Amino acid sequence: MNARKRRRTEEAAGTEPAGQASRSVAPLRLIVQAARSYPWIVAAALAALLITSAATLAIPSGFKLIIDRGFTGGGEIGRWFQYLLMIVVVLAIGTALRFYFVSWLGERVVADLRVRVNRHLLDMPPAFFEENSPGEIASRMTADTAIIEQTVSSTVSVALRNIVTAIGGTIYMFILAPGLSIYLLLAIPAVILPILWFGRKVRDLSKSSQDRIADVGAMTGEVLGAMQVVQAFNQEDRERARFRNAVERSFDTAAQRIRMRSVLTGIVIFLIFGAITLLLWKGAIEVAAGNITGGTIAAFVITVGLVAGAFGSLTEVYGSLLRAAGAAQRMGELLDARPSIAPPERPQTLPVPPRGAIAFQNVTFRYPARPDQAALQDFSLTIEPGETIAIVGPSGAGKSTLFQLVARFRDPQAGSVRIDGVELTRADPAAIRQRIALVPQESVLFAADARYNIQYGAPQATDEAIWEAARAANAETFLRDLPQGLDTFIGEGGARLSGGQRQRIAIARAILRDSPILLLDEATSALDAESERLVQSALDHLMQGRTTLVIAHRLATVRAADRIVVMDEGRVVEIGDHDTLSAAGGLYARLARLQFDESRFDAAKGQTGAEAAS
Repeated sequence: MNARKRRRTEEAAGTEPAGQASRSVAPLRLIVQAARSYPWIVAAALAALLITSAATLAIPSGFKLIIDRGFTGGGEIGRWFQYLLMIVVVLAIGTALRFYFVSWLGERVVADLRVRVNRHLLDMPPAFFEENSPGEIASRMTADTAIIEQTVSSTVSVALRNIVTAIGGTIYMFILAPGLSIYLLLAIPAVILPILWFGRKVRDLSKSSQDRIADVGAMTGEVLGAMQVVQAFNQEDRERARFRNAVERSFDTAAQRIRMRSVLTGIVIFLIFGAITLLLWKGAIEVAAGNITGGTIAAFVITVGLVAGAFGSLTEVYGSLLRAAGAAQRMGELLDARPSIAPPERPQTLPVPPRGAIAFQNVTFRYPARPDQAALQDFSLTIEPGETIAIVGPSGAGKSTLFQLVARFRDPQAGSVRIDGVELTRADPAAIRQRIALVPQESVLFAADARYNIQYGAPQATDEAIWEAARAANAETFLRDLPQGLDTFIGEGGARLSGGQRQRIAIARAILRDSPILLLDEATSALDAESERLVQSALDHLMQGRTTLVIAHRLATVRAADRIVVMDEGRVVEIGDHDTLSAAGGLYARLARLQFDESRFDAAKGQTGAEAAS
């Protein structure tokens, strides 16, 4: 599910986006479900809300008593003012309690929702994040949840308070002046119909506005993450223009929503207070005729004002609820996404102790984005425990796809992949990955200290074990030289370390995990000679006693393998050792010759440079 691509496709086709068929606040059920986990807090908030609403509705009666009885003289005038003061005290205490409980509930619901979405996202396979922008997902986790928090802690409370006030006030108005109240009821349809019509428009624009904000967030993350490339190609002005256009699109959509809500608010206020004006005119006639008292008309006017304010506020609340419904719908889309890789209902247990045997049998795999092109076609390969296999071949031959299948990030469309005799689709993905350690070509480090990054695959490891892994990875020396040793913050993605140091931390992490299967995506291809020597030495230590698959580009790595598997267009075209394959004159020989020529050229160029420098 790619929300942005899907939205653009649907807009281009002129169809209604999926999930938008219901033009209501139904997505808010996600918020209600989260709030139901805290019944006592909800009950306390509702109790405080009822108390404040009752106190608010008691104010008109207080004014009625003061006018009709207090202003007539006598020693009881202070009694009625005390009554009104008592109402104000109750209102103040109830409001404070209501604010505390609903604010706490809003923060708690959003925190739980973020945790729930995060937990769900961590179960999604890597393919999900290739199809959905991480920047847009982050926007949903921050901007959209902020809207939901505001809704729970403020909007819902205001909505309930105004509903109670409107209902209670309407009842009290009928008690005070039934005739005037009937006139008021006749004006209600003129208020409700514009709310319903404009409300649907506001909801659509709110959803579009949030989507545009997500686009801005995704673009920001993308550009900031590629800043070196942007500046290296002098594309700053282009990215400024692209970002400005995205922001302007977001602003234009928000401006449309604001205009619609402004028109809605203006129309409703005009209708409500226009009706109140007419009622006051009618009431003045009744007072002049002696049909009702001055206190009654004062209480009626105050009550009408409260009811009108409640209805007027409900128009704002309705708009906010529609916006929150859009945010909740976007969060619901993440929660509704189902992982394509999931454990079976009754997963088959992997044998213990692990051996590390891997078998591909007649595997065919196609990526969803390229259904007409097979990344692997009838691929078969058996790897014995402890064997080191080098996978070589041109770009697009299917090398990386093998790693995706072994770690069960993806499942083949045909054939089977087995570890220790168990077909991976019948096993729990977590159990499979527990037996695998991965060292990618570009090391992935977290913005934390060195200890956290090395300990990532074995969180319970002691410092002694961490240092032992670092020593085996040739990382101990530079780690001890860091200002705080293992506790040194290494920056975003390990930015405070060199490329070779980052790779050695990744290798230390794999050593500490101590898994029987090792996947190496040519971890030395982007390093200088000295760093490569240190990293290769660490890798040699890491591969000892483990089943190792290496995506290899350099001859030094290939020569150390027990077997070399040459792939082309998703198939095995050659298998053997370096000498045998070189003598065969096939694809491997051509690849090796090209690399040898490049290496000889680089060496000659380096020698010429050294002579020129001397």
